[in-house]
Amino acid sequence: MKPITRIEQSLATAIASGEAEGCPPKLAGAIRHAVFPGGARIRPQLCLAVAQACGDDDPMLSDAAATAIELLHCASLVHDDLPCFDDASTRRGRASVHFAFGESLAVLAGDALIVLAFQTLGASASRSPLRLPAVLGTIARSTGMPHGIVAGQAWECEPRVLLADYQRAKTGSLFSAATIAGAQAAGADAGPWRALGEWLGEAYQVADDIRDVASDPAQLGKPTGQDVALCRPSAARELGLEGAIHHFDRLVAAAIGSIPACPGAAQMRELVRMEAERLVPKAMTEEVVRVFA
Repeated sequence: MKPITRIEQSLATAIASGEAEGCPPKLAGAIRHAVFPGGARIRPQLCLAVAQACGDDDPMLSDAAATAIELLHCASLVHDDLPCFDDASTRRGRASVHFAFGESLAVLAGDALIVLAFQTLGASASRSPLRLPAVLGTIARSTGMPHGIVAGQAWECEPRVLLADYQRAKTGSLFSAATIAGAQAAGADAGPWRALGEWLGEAYQVADDIRDVASDPAQLGKPTGQDVALCRPSAARELGLEGAIHHFDRLVAAAIGSIPACPGAAQMRELVRMEAERLVPKAMTEEVVRVFA
């Protein structure tokens, strides 16, 4: 089964588990709207790719880890779009959850997705119960304090922040969780995989900063110009657009170079290259260079 099929099936099962009789139908609708249809699912794909590279001898646990990470990512997007933060009306090319269902249901949907992520993990450890604490701890740390996505969002409320701290928490933490938890779910040493998640997480945030400046909102599927409008830390603001693109290329190269020797190393390198091209297409970088030349 293809990894993306495993991810979508596991997400569908997790969401359906919360839709028992008696569930508020509007809340159920808001949760589904937040998760389906998804984006690239790069975080859970990365988690499964690492698990497979490490043997993937407990697919139930690796699927749950990948699913939990994606549910937490979706929750962060729901909260990120709220009027108290970005006040974004669109996400993934359609109405954001708060725009479609109202602010109250968006808050509750985000909260429910966070809880569902950990419910999914807790129900997955029948085969390898001794691995669950490590996986659970990794994913929890990537979400909360002091360096998880919640902390990353909170840095936007501070008068001063180092760009690296902001990027590491808001975006990098879930990427690191994906590579580390993928190895842990397979019972392998997570140490060699940590750097891949860290490099990719920083690259992904830099790409987001670039696209906020250089992309068409219709193609991006969400509003652009948010970093400037909201005075948020941004690689494009700090380094300039061309400098940010060069920095992105360096980070992608570092991520590829950090992939440990394993049977699936070539496929993983190709996954990183394809994702880099999707995020910051060569046509975009060539246009930026032409304009700034």
